Amino acid sequence: MVTDEPRGPWPDVAIPPGELLAETLEAMGLSQADLASRCGRPAQVINNIIKGKKVITPQTALEFERVLGTPAYVWVNLERDYQFNKARLKDLDRLKTQTKQVGEFPYAEMVRLGWVAEAGDKLQRVKELLAFFGVASLDKIPSVPDAAYRRSGGRRPSPSALAAWRRKAQIEAQAIDAGKFNKDGIEALIPRLRQLTREEVGGAFCEAKDVLRTNGVALVCVPHLRKTYLRGATWWFGAGRSLDRAVVALTARYRYHDIFWFSLFHEIGHLLRHRKRQVFIDFTDEEEDEQEREADRFAADSLIPPSDFQRLKALRPYRDHAIRAFAEQLGIGAGIVVGRLQHEKLIRHGSLNHLRRKLTLQAE
Repeated sequence: MVTDEPRGPWPDVAIPPGELLAETLEAMGLSQADLASRCGRPAQVINNIIKGKKVITPQTALEFERVLGTPAYVWVNLERDYQFNKARLKDLDRLKTQTKQVGEFPYAEMVRLGWVAEAGDKLQRVKELLAFFGVASLDKIPSVPDAAYRRSGGRRPSPSALAAWRRKAQIEAQAIDAGKFNKDGIEALIPRLRQLTREEVGGAFCEAKDVLRTNGVALVCVPHLRKTYLRGATWWFGAGRSLDRAVVALTARYRYHDIFWFSLFHEIGHLLRHRKRQVFIDFTDEEEDEQEREADRFAADSLIPPSDFQRLKALRPYRDHAIRAFAEQLGIGAGIVVGRLQHEKLIRHGSLNHLRRKLTLQAE
């Protein structure tokens, strides 16, 4: 027996209702020809029903009820269960052919993060993955277009890991009641988002999520999966062909406050500068294309405007108190300044790291 909830146990073989029909005829001392005659049906029809080659229709069930006394709903239910179980067993065989694909997915990570249930049996893992992705076959899992042609530091991202991460981001984003995308509203939010870099990231993230939501952006943070090499992603969605809302999904892979905020501004740069039909999957060490460089410039200039950055460069040698004072003047977190100086190689990597805060996001 194989058990499927909530129906209960299903037989390992599909039993046609014709078997009960044959037993009923034998118990009543009737032949197939007798039943056919009484129902006004060809004898071959009764024979095919007994062999499971022909279905018992509601009309036939009513005729059997009158001739044999067995309620029509019994025959209808038996036929329904037979057809379902036959299809279920066929589907089970199809699922078994997909067990080899399970190893392509970071299943253990997905279990640890609570995305799928723990399952030692590969067939059950197939079922868990199908439910997670919302598809009927693992072959139908939507691909992530950018993964096909972008590279990260010479490493090829795992398409299956990318698909899993993006699916989780999609699930989280669908739970957010975002309005229509408002470009002017997003641009007007930049000063406030800069100020949030000074605050504890948990509360700041919640506020950023709320204000972006009202302007048509669903902001989510999804834990990083190995072999994705992601810092974030952006894509558009909406009803039908109308792409009127956006998703910004971050990973907080490096767990630093300044990298997290830079990634958010980078994704906002994609929303404000680039076409809606595109999907942007942003890797951490990739050979960037021009649109990635544009998004990086948008993030850098939004957090520290070019004129202020020139003033920052003149502050050498960089001291703790000078960095704090500069950040205070700009109304941004000191870690943002340190991160920019390190990125521009104006100070060595790791220098002044005590001014950079580590992330403690619940999602991570």
